[in-house]
Amino acid sequence: MAISVDTIYQRVLALANKEQRGYITPQEFNLLANQAQMSIFESYFYSKRMESIKSANAPTEIDESDIEELIDGKLAVFQSFETVTSGHTFPDTVGVDGVQYDVFQTGMVMLNDEPCQKVSVHDAQRLKKSARHMASTADQAPIYTDNTVSARDILVYAGSTTAETSNVTVECFRVPKTVNWAYIVVNKKALNNNTLSVDFELHKSETDTLVNKILDLSAIVLNKSGLVQIASGKDASELAIQKIA
Repeated sequence: MAISVDTIYQRVLALANKEQRGYITPQEFNLLANQAQMSIFESYFYSKRMESIKSANAPTEIDESDIEELIDGKLAVFQSFETVTSGHTFPDTVGVDGVQYDVFQTGMVMLNDEPCQKVSVHDAQRLKKSARHMASTADQAPIYTDNTVSARDILVYAGSTTAETSNVTVECFRVPKTVNWAYIVVNKKALNNNTLSVDFELHKSETDTLVNKILDLSAIVLNKSGLVQIASGKDASELAIQKIA
């Protein structure tokens, strides 16, 4: 459900050039496009956190208007479950088509595909000393806690005072691929090179938001207050629609 980088570029150019407001070069567009994409991507995590707090006491039914579910759908393309090295160290990057992308945030920890419950370091030490608790995990989830050893992230326990070292995975959200409007020059005009261009990985519903954010950032580059007013107005309208939805 990627968004065509050429579609966004042409819309941004059309709005920026309206009434002779200025021209955005491909190099400027690529820089601003990636900044806009990252801004939208980061906002998902804050929005998800806010919705989680708001819906803590709400009904558990999920339908098409469930905001958390919608955000999860937008994040799905960036999500994967990766091996936790030696059961204690999270990966720094995630590979996609032979390219490594930084891990932006981690989520659930799993042991043998079973979700682990996080406890404090203090509680983990207390539970380890409880023979009854550590003897069996038949009626409880494996637990994990922060690792106090430098360069290590977690410790996972399941029915033993010895930390698990294998079959531990973690939910990872990588950063988006770097957007690129690639081009060839024909008759002194830059035309999209579809073979080399890299589209936005954001959900199609973010099309208008992307255009508005790029225009907003472009206004700074072009030093055009008119663009700021256009982009800000459109962005505000888009946010209002999303809140109603």
